[in-house]
Amino acid sequence: MSRNIKDMRNGNRQPSKPSPEQGWRWIVISLVVVVALFLLFSSLSSKATTKALTYNQFISDIHSHQLSSALVDNTTGIITGKLATGTAYTVTGPLPEIPADITLLQKSGVAVTFQNTTTGVLSTLLYYLVPIVAIVAFFLWMNRRAQGQMSGIMSIGRSKAKTYSTERPRTTFDDVAGYSGVKTEIREVVDFLKQPNRFKDVGARTPKGILLVGPPGTGKTLLARAVAGEAGVPFMSVSGSDFMEMFVGVGASRVRDLFQTARKQAPAIIFIDEIDSIGRKRGAGLGGGHDEREQTLNQMLSEMDGFDAAEGVVIMAATNRPDILDPALLRPGRFDRQIVVPLPDLEERLPILQVHCKGKKIGADVDLEIVARGTPGMSGADLANLVNEAALHAVRRGAHQIDMADFEDARDRVLMGQRRDSLVLSDEEKERIAFHEGGHAVLAYVLKYSDPVHKVTILPTGMALGVTQQLPLEERHIYPKEYIEDSLVVRMGGRVAELLVYGDLSTGASNDLVGNTELARKMVREWGMSDRVGPMAWGSQGMVFLGEDLMHSRDYSEDTSRVIDEEVEKILREQEQRAMDLLTDHKAGLESVARALLERETIDGKEVGRLVDDAFGREVHPGGKRVIVVPRLEAVQNIAMMNQPELPK
Repeated sequence: MSRNIKDMRNGNRQPSKPSPEQGWRWIVISLVVVVALFLLFSSLSSKATTKALTYNQFISDIHSHQLSSALVDNTTGIITGKLATGTAYTVTGPLPEIPADITLLQKSGVAVTFQNTTTGVLSTLLYYLVPIVAIVAFFLWMNRRAQGQMSGIMSIGRSKAKTYSTERPRTTFDDVAGYSGVKTEIREVVDFLKQPNRFKDVGARTPKGILLVGPPGTGKTLLARAVAGEAGVPFMSVSGSDFMEMFVGVGASRVRDLFQTARKQAPAIIFIDEIDSIGRKRGAGLGGGHDEREQTLNQMLSEMDGFDAAEGVVIMAATNRPDILDPALLRPGRFDRQIVVPLPDLEERLPILQVHCKGKKIGADVDLEIVARGTPGMSGADLANLVNEAALHAVRRGAHQIDMADFEDARDRVLMGQRRDSLVLSDEEKERIAFHEGGHAVLAYVLKYSDPVHKVTILPTGMALGVTQQLPLEERHIYPKEYIEDSLVVRMGGRVAELLVYGDLSTGASNDLVGNTELARKMVREWGMSDRVGPMAWGSQGMVFLGEDLMHSRDYSEDTSRVIDEEVEKILREQEQRAMDLLTDHKAGLESVARALLERETIDGKEVGRLVDDAFGREVHPGGKRVIVVPRLEAVQNIAMMNQPELPK
């Protein structure tokens, strides 16, 4: 066992041995081929040297004295011999032989002999052995199938972990773009597996378990594989759902088998993906819990306690729901260290895009920094999908390289969906949508704390009939109250513009109102931004499946609830009035932007600023408000969306 592991680590490939079933199959095929070739060559050789005669010709040759000898087979009736010229002949005669013909042969001076043919050894063996061999082979095949089914049942308690060794293509930290802080923290595991004596000399103990926590698609599994690739040790990967089966006790048995296999291959890494499927809090849920899952978790806790620091086995796990894990699983001595793998920020999205663009033909006009700035909140998997969508768009339009226009269209395709070219709008609807989006765009340009306008469009896409897109110039982690209030005003822009121009309202602002109401409620209930409520916060209730709350309940009184509703209404009313005052002052700019949208359908943020300034008679921002310019935007005629960053919860 140890020798095989050593050979595996050294990269020596051992030739795979054929299975017994394959051996029997090749033996049967070889025998059939040999017999067929024997019969074929025997038939060809006999036909090549012997002349076949008909019986009438045979009688005629007797009368003309053309025969030299004749051998009559009393068993088969076949007559063979030689002609007067020395050529061998054969003829099939009647059974029994005709006495007159035999007498004629003898009177003609032909040397006549008789024989009784006996069956050959090979023919006898083939006649009896072929059915016997077929029957034995059939029973052997049935026996092997039964053994395979029984072995599958008997091995149901074995671990389903996939082992990756140095023979496989290795993943290193160079394949993981960004996340320098995460890689620095996790590199200690690599150092321990490579040089454990360094830790022993100081008396340090490496963490037994490392839990990678982060949203989906951030590369937690990739980081775990990079650790195995850097350390050069066996990497055993298994999903949390692989432990569960319909039979009782299978999960705990597979956990035991997994850890025993890892100890035999130490130093090694055990990686459990989606550990929350078996590591959920015990006793949670409506029915009191899942006994089989809890027994599996208990066995895992016991195995992790049994780890010896000298064994060289490190367990890594990944989850995007750390809040539902059992506290016993997260205590020191089991998962000692939790490493957060967050969504990449602006500085990390750029190298991630560069990694995914390797091997692709990128146009000279592509600015990956602009693409990275325009993708806040996207994970590494989302960025990989974005690059692939851009490549697909380039192929669809018949280009030989990926241009900036392809990235713009791909981002809109990922965020908003496919453009609905089949949707036909009337002229009145187009005009109302133009003023609605113009209201968003004008307020986004005029307000001081709002994000700059990226582009505005009235082309229907996904569920939206028109969209205004804003892109932040820098990554935000804390949102001041002024920024949130300006966000509320910008979202009110479409509703207020319709009210200002047409004097009535439409259903186009429904999504804006939902977002504004949720944002204002968070200001009052969670962020303490209401003077009347004061420094008090009430978060969302625990979910039912966590076993913490059977019914949704709130931790404040009816009077407080009424105060919260009044404060939310007050905030929304105030920001709506701000939007009305600003659009009244810039009504000429609103009309200019709306007319430009009706003519060109899509305009960029720089054009919005120029139109508003020209209509206002001077620059709204004397210092100049920064805008994001996308190359060839007017020629692209792309679809945009209002990309407000997700505020902290």
